[in-house]
Amino acid sequence: MEEYSKEVIEHFLNPRNVGEIKDADGVGEVGNPVCGDIMRMYIKVKKDIITDVKFLTFGCGAAVATSSMVTEMIKGKSLEKAEEITNINVAEALGGLPPIKMHCSNLAQQCVKAAILDYRKKHEK
Repeated sequence: MEEYSKEVIEHFLNPRNVGEIKDADGVGEVGNPVCGDIMRMYIKVKKDIITDVKFLTFGCGAAVATSSMVTEMIKGKSLEKAEEITNINVAEALGGLPPIKMHCSNLAQQCVKAAILDYRKKHEK
């Protein structure tokens, strides 16, 4: 059995920012058909700053934990700074992930980018 860090377990048992934002400025959804994980992220943006973020994830404990952690990492950040967060940053913030679960941090990072892309498409000047 894989060993999870206490941070991964904490974010799985007590995920932050779970839910939907009905009037979200951007929504991203990504999935991994191999493992069945699906993540959806909702962002509110004001003056290029992510003021609120929520997620819904259907997947394993690592998928829930990476979703939770990445929302904590991007809240209050500029869109540009949020886009710079890598899957490695997410995994490190969680105290590491087993190699077989690193794809979950990729999904979390891709979901952030998808939500920001959706926001940009809707708000192009």
